[in-house]
Amino acid sequence: MANTNMEIENNQDKIVLKMENIHKRFGHLEVLEGIDLTVKHGEVISIIGPSGSGKSTLLRCATFLESIDKGEIVYLDKKAVTTSNSGKVIYSPKAEMKEIKQYFGLVFQQFNLFPHWSVLQNVMDAPLKVLKRDKKEVEAEARVLLERMGLADKADSYPCNLSGGQQQRVAIARALAMKPEILFFDEPTSALDPELTIEVLKIIRKLAEEKMTMVIVTHEMSFARAVSNRVIFMDGGFIVEQGDPEQVFGNPSRDRTKQFLKSYSEQA
Repeated sequence: MANTNMEIENNQDKIVLKMENIHKRFGHLEVLEGIDLTVKHGEVISIIGPSGSGKSTLLRCATFLESIDKGEIVYLDKKAVTTSNSGKVIYSPKAEMKEIKQYFGLVFQQFNLFPHWSVLQNVMDAPLKVLKRDKKEVEAEARVLLERMGLADKADSYPCNLSGGQQQRVAIARALAMKPEILFFDEPTSALDPELTIEVLKIIRKLAEEKMTMVIVTHEMSFARAVSNRVIFMDGGFIVEQGDPEQVFGNPSRDRTKQFLKSYSEQA
């Protein structure tokens, strides 16, 4: 038992992701201006802020869907991106990047499921094609994941026959099928109505209880307050404030944070 406890403590100190001095520009618009982000194993971080603050761009840079203009990105001590003294951004070689990309999963606003494949096929695809794993093992694990998502009876259904909430739960199962070290969620409920939002948030809350490492861009403030270890408020390409959820929501130190939360509560 002592060994197990030590293992848990070691994992808690393990840094899954480190992003340093991240800059990203679109034309003349500086979208990220020197962002630093460190994520430890088992940590749940919610990123909040107004539209255009750089939240989704930060996630897209972390998952290499966008290239950065300056900075460093490290996953589990493996440098994915560095910037030379001359200012040149250097991405790791293709083989190394392929391995690093297996450390994370990303759940989008839109579900991005393959419409011509069944739910089960959608979940099994990446472990079979990317990891070249045994089909029987992958299928067994995929069925367990679908059961966890409350979708065991939907394995043979197609995305068009599912509600938006069910499709998003399939997308979460698909991301988990790769056994990532960290899961990114980019406003996972923004395309859903309130009732379907609740069922997806329940799944994410359960993952948080299971100590899944997650970074969640969200506009669901009460959810962020309840589920997060840390909340980051972004505005204008900067991290304006971050800290414990009760501190950020209950007693924010920055005027901009106070203004955002006040205007948000007035809209809600």
